[in-house]
Amino acid sequence: MVGGLQYLTLSRPDISFAINQLCQFMHNPRTSHLQVVKRIFRYIKGTLEQGLIFHKSNDFTLRSFSDADWAGSVVDRRSTKMDWKP
Repeated sequence: MVGGLQYLTLSRPDISFAINQLCQFMHNPRTSHLQVVKRIFRYIKGTLEQGLIFHKSNDFTLRSFSDADWAGSVVDRRSTKMDWKP
């Protein structure tokens, strides 16, 4: 189960930290670790619409989207909306 969850982290980075922590105990798993696995499965079931989607394409252009500009406001160093066009 944990191996499958590790594979799922490729498209679901929101669970990466929890899976990483869980994997550290796989040499000696306990009942509490199984409970964590079940909780993660319930979370995934409730958030099926989230995650990264990979499409097959012959276009090798890298595109990314972000909602922050790394504290771009000179006045208070908070993130602001930034419009950028190549």
